[in-house]
This record gives sequence, C-alpha cells and structure tokens, in this order.
Amino acid sequence: MEQKKASIVSQLQHLKQQSGKSYTQLADETGLTNVYVAQLLRRQAQLKPETAPKLQAALPDLPKELVDEMMKPPLRSYDPNIIQDPTIYRLNEAVMHFGESIKEIINEEYGDGIMSAIDFFCSVDKVRGVDGKERVVVTFDGKYLPHTEHKTEHMVSRTRPLEKQ
Repeated sequence: MEQKKASIVSQLQHLKQQSGKSYTQLADETGLTNVYVAQLLRRQAQLKPETAPKLQAALPDLPKELVDEMMKPPLRSYDPNIIQDPTIYRLNEAVMHFGESIKEIINEEYGDGIMSAIDFFCSVDKVRGVDGKERVVVTFDGKYLPHTEHKTEHMVSRTRPLEKQ
C-alpha cells in the first residue's frame, strides 16, 4: 500500500511541477487552501467529487485514473524521519515551545477542550513585516471541541438489560 501511495504521489508531484504552478496558484484556481492542495497532491487528503473538476481544470494533464485514486480515502501517514528536515523540525519546535501557552489560552477563552484537527483549515502565507523583511504566517483554523463529562446515561452504546414486554 505504501509503495502504491509513493508511486501516486510521485506522479502527482511530477504533474504539478510540469504545470509550473505553485500550491497557492492551484489553491486560487480550486478555491481550496494552499496546504489542502499540497495534501491532495501528497495523498494526505481525499479529493471530493465537487472539487475534482476544479482540480482537473487547474491541472489539465491530470489523468482520470489519478483523479479516481485521489477520490479514495487516503492513507494519512508520514515518515518519522521527516522530523529531521529543518523546516518541519522548527514547526514542531514552535508548537512544543508555545503549545502549553496556547493550550492555556484555549482553555481560558473556551473552557476545557481542544482544537479539532479534522474540522481544520491550514494555510501558509507570505507577508512583509514592519521591518520590511519577508515573514511566514502559518494559520491553524480549527473548530473548538469541548471535552465531555462521561456519564453512563449518555452512552448509547452501553449494554442495558432489555425491558420485559
């Protein structure tokens, strides 16, 4: 399965490279975020039927066989060695460094809960800072999910004795 995924990703990356378009350009043409387009082309996200024609218009050389593969639920995995890449290492470092404070602010503003990584949007943007230098802006936009109290009366899956008729 991993070999098949690697082959598909290689083909998709080749098509993107041949197009000469950036992820941001493809995002503008499809109405998706640039990170989601990258996820699609790395088989980390599933291409939805209503988005397929937009992606095919943005990448006209995209064959139907690859579109069909992209519409299947992906194997969302990663290579654990990828942490050694300096960019990915620094992103992890930033989350580890600021994570405790971010969690505290989420809890203070919303209560006991988390940010969803499923109902989630992510984008990467380039801006110019007040000093005139280029800056990277990574936006994590996730739905707030409160933790719930685990009461047995709310468990629909709990086995209960059947009532006598």
